[in-house]
Amino acid sequence: MKRFLFLILLGVPGVVVLAGLGVWQLQRLEWKETLLAEIETRIASAPVELPDDPAANRSAFLAVTLTGSIEGPPVPVFGTWREAGAGYRIIAPVATGDRKVLVDLGVAPDAGPGLPANPVTIVGNLSWPEEVEPNPEAAVWTNLDVPAMAARLGTDPVLVVARDITGVTLPFQPVPVGTEGIPNNHLGYAIQWFGLALVWAGMTAFLLRRMHSQTGKNEA
Repeated sequence: MKRFLFLILLGVPGVVVLAGLGVWQLQRLEWKETLLAEIETRIASAPVELPDDPAANRSAFLAVTLTGSIEGPPVPVFGTWREAGAGYRIIAPVATGDRKVLVDLGVAPDAGPGLPANPVTIVGNLSWPEEVEPNPEAAVWTNLDVPAMAARLGTDPVLVVARDITGVTLPFQPVPVGTEGIPNNHLGYAIQWFGLALVWAGMTAFLLRRMHSQTGKNEA
């Protein structure tokens, strides 16, 4: 009897915990889908003037517009990008009004595309990429680090990822921000937890049946 009780005390809570983790992942999935929908709405909204003091906690993905001119050489960032494959993201300093900001103009096949200095109008979205350790002395960077790039190019630590550029013809296309790079694996995790709960329940039932069968044989 003690062995039966032990298996029940081990099996039932185990199933409850594993199933609870599956339910929690479904709740996380609902939260993530709501968040992604809000981000997509913000990305596609009508652009506003560039805020004076944008911050990630209130301005991430905000659609903005600015008019200015490209001033100075860009920072090319080499990598393999989900949206455009391998290439160089061209991060250029753009002077607008009495300030200068960083603009991600798109992904180019080489690190040194010609950038005209005539006025441009840019529609895009504010972005705060994940910061990693930069190499500020390198000619070609391998990561997006807004504060380090701003220090290198003498701009505000603000990055606008262009989705439309007028006034110039560039030898490459902008690569707008999107939600494709935001992970959303909660459904897969939920299936895994529910699967483990089923396995745990099945193993518990199997052991209880086997124990019951052995007990019956011993009594006979």
